[in-house]
Amino acid sequence: MPSKPGDVFEKISNGYYQLTGAEKKVADYVVIHQSDAQYMSISDLADACGVAEATISRFCRRLNYKGYNAFKLALANSTASRAGFSLVGGEVEPDDTIPDMCQKVFHIEVDAMAQTLDLIRPENISAAAEILWSADKVLCMGQGGSMIMAMEAAHLFSTVYSNYIPVYDSHLQTMAVTHLTPRDAILFFSYSGSTRELIELLSLARERRARVILITRFPNAPAAVYADVILQCGAKEGPMQIGSVSARVAQLFLVDVLFSEISRRDMENCKATRERVAAALAEKHV
Repeated sequence: MPSKPGDVFEKISNGYYQLTGAEKKVADYVVIHQSDAQYMSISDLADACGVAEATISRFCRRLNYKGYNAFKLALANSTASRAGFSLVGGEVEPDDTIPDMCQKVFHIEVDAMAQTLDLIRPENISAAAEILWSADKVLCMGQGGSMIMAMEAAHLFSTVYSNYIPVYDSHLQTMAVTHLTPRDAILFFSYSGSTRELIELLSLARERRARVILITRFPNAPAAVYADVILQCGAKEGPMQIGSVSARVAQLFLVDVLFSEISRRDMENCKATRERVAAALAEKHV
């Protein structure tokens, strides 16, 4: 298929011999693994190419992209155009029947859970559960669509425990973190693990010596260095699939695993509390 104006692969081809040796490694990898590269973090791509993250950044600027995220977006666009993929759901095509489309979406989301199951490390689940179990207060936070996951987590844990607090606004998040103590914890959701607000917030949490559990796709993301425990979710989300349901399903699976691990430490109290909550809520139904 002929390349369109601004096509990533055309830019790589036209400028290949102006690249440094290290940058050529990146170019070669991206061309060969074009479908996979769009899902990789900058650290993952650097590891795969055997170069430094700074080389990836220089490579992106050499192609006239402002940064790695802009490059990934262009890569996803070019890859989709060449392969004829839908940008909506990866494998979903415009001429699919509704049953076919439903089957594809179903398998995408089941695969996200299967990937997450493979990535679960029992020792990390145990460590995260211990932090949450012993915390005086747990702030559930995220940014953008990830805040929805934080709200879901706070809602689930609040059916048994009273110390899970969702904090929505980024300014309120900063204010809340300044009040934390070493006996408090943060449960933070970030698929990329690389937003400026997240890094600033977790850096402040470290100063307060609060414990941090980070749920992310990329365990080597910039924010990971500030986390006490990292829980890795599956689901490949391209830059054109912002807030994909499959990524949320993967994160919710981890939330359910955490909730089950904590609750089974005191099953009788958990059961009694949920019965009280259910009885109180029953009064609100007609």
